[in-house]
Amino acid sequence: MVTEVNGLALTVHGPAGAVDLVVPVGASASDVAREYARQAGLAEVPDVHTRLGRRLPPGSAIVDLGVDSGDLLVAAPGAPARSGPPQAPVAPTAGPADRGPGPVATLWFGAATSVALLTGWYAAHAAGSTRQAAVLLLAFAALVGVLPVGSLAHRRVVAAPAFGAAAAFAVAWDPHPARLPTVIGVAALIAAVVAAVGRALDRRAEEAMRAWIATGTLLFVVSTAAALLGLAEQVVWAVLLVAATFAARLLPGYAVEVPDHLLLDLERLAVTAWSARERPAGRRGRTRVRPAAVAVVAARGTRMVTACSAAVLAVTVMSAPLLLDSASLPIDRIGARLLVLFCGGALLLAARSYRHVAARSLLRLAGLACLLTLVVALLPAASLRTATAVVVTSVVVAAALVLVAVATGRGWRSAWWARRAEVAEALCGAASVATLVVACGVFRNIWESIHLDV
Repeated sequence: MVTEVNGLALTVHGPAGAVDLVVPVGASASDVAREYARQAGLAEVPDVHTRLGRRLPPGSAIVDLGVDSGDLLVAAPGAPARSGPPQAPVAPTAGPADRGPGPVATLWFGAATSVALLTGWYAAHAAGSTRQAAVLLLAFAALVGVLPVGSLAHRRVVAAPAFGAAAAFAVAWDPHPARLPTVIGVAALIAAVVAAVGRALDRRAEEAMRAWIATGTLLFVVSTAAALLGLAEQVVWAVLLVAATFAARLLPGYAVEVPDHLLLDLERLAVTAWSARERPAGRRGRTRVRPAAVAVVAARGTRMVTACSAAVLAVTVMSAPLLLDSASLPIDRIGARLLVLFCGGALLLAARSYRHVAARSLLRLAGLACLLTLVVALLPAASLRTATAVVVTSVVVAAALVLVAVATGRGWRSAWWARRAEVAEALCGAASVATLVVACGVFRNIWESIHLDV
């Protein structure tokens, strides 16, 4: 949505000619009609239509109706304005495009993404016409996904970058393990490009496309920088795992973007040509924030937090096992295992501060994926008795901790447990940064350089 600094710049054509208006973002269609009637000197308040003739509901915000800065509106004669006290605003009902994705949509997104990634993996290991046919099919699926055709186009476009990434992965595949980060970085860049195209064609999936673009760009930058600097592949996975861990903590501060007109009293600052807000009765005027505007901001923040949490889960599930597999030397292996352990703990503790159920569940899955990956990596090196004892002890301690937390203060909601959880999360974050140096092989390189000098 493109807005001017002072609001939306509109041109309204009507019986008295054209009038240029600069309206606040939260103005409704009736506010625009009344201001046009006032400036044009009309006795009756007209109805406002789009340039294609669609009538705008008087009580709805023009931003929610798809009106953008620079649009042309048409004022046609309508019913006269009613006198009397203003009625209480009615909460708008969310249309099909405003409702968030339900369980069925989420299930289909996961299934489509999984099918795309598996197809790209098997196409990369195929040869001849089979590989070419699979790549063309994946590219066609990505193209169809970004086309804004159909009532479910804004749902379909969310999975389109996965098909583009799978096609790029099959084309750029190289069996050498050291080139795997570069191959994944190229696939992530193509996913970001497909998401950018889908975002340009349909803005209804704005939040998911932004998450795709940010994640794909990050993967490409990290992998390309490591390739140019000649760093080992374990450096890429370690950096991505730490980045995903800290993103889970920092993303709520960037996910919710509140417009300036909801935070500042623009009327008192005298930066608007006119004000379309209701003026309360009394000597002291106050800016009223529409419930519809608050609902729009909350819905946008919810979608952004969910999309970013899904991106954190995807990066974590990819980087944790690849880090443990690429760290083959003893010192690096110890640092990689500790890094996965601390990142998993930090993700589990960060999930407690999320009130949204889907985002909290995704972050908990990311933390559990780290711990499960670590357990699977440690099982071959440990005996059956030791592994069984560790698993049973961990389950008993976790169950006892949950029971004590709930009994003493409703879990993390109590101030005592919240403070301890905050300290534990900070310690896990600091330890993950410290073990990152060991997992990347810095200590091993220093040790080898000292022995070479001696």
